[in-house]
Amino acid sequence: MKTPIRARLAACLLVLAPAVWSAGCIAVAAGAAAGAATVAYVRGELSASLNRGIDDVDRATNRAAEQLRFAKISESSDALTRIITLRTAEDKKVEVHLSRTTDTQTTVKIRVGMLGDESTSRILLDKINQSL
Repeated sequence: MKTPIRARLAACLLVLAPAVWSAGCIAVAAGAAAGAATVAYVRGELSASLNRGIDDVDRATNRAAEQLRFAKISESSDALTRIITLRTAEDKKVEVHLSRTTDTQTTVKIRVGMLGDESTSRILLDKINQSL
């Protein structure tokens, strides 16, 4: 007797669902262990939530820019936000926006050029994390 297609599909989903759910949990746990609660690259902008205060992340961002030998063009700040504008050797504009979420959490948004450059953005974010 042949098993209906729906029954086969349901059986496959029951077998694969726990693997998919646990893989997602592992990725979230790995991100949290690295100090970043969330990281996303959407529409040319890399966004990360770091478990550090805005002053610490600001200092780490400036150290990361120096290590990558990016030229600092401008910096503006208030108690809640910081905007750092940099240039790469290829003359790509890099904007880093820091936003205070809480006393111990900061949102970092990085955009490279007009359309974004995920690789350069992730390298800068990695250097920021290393400098914390």
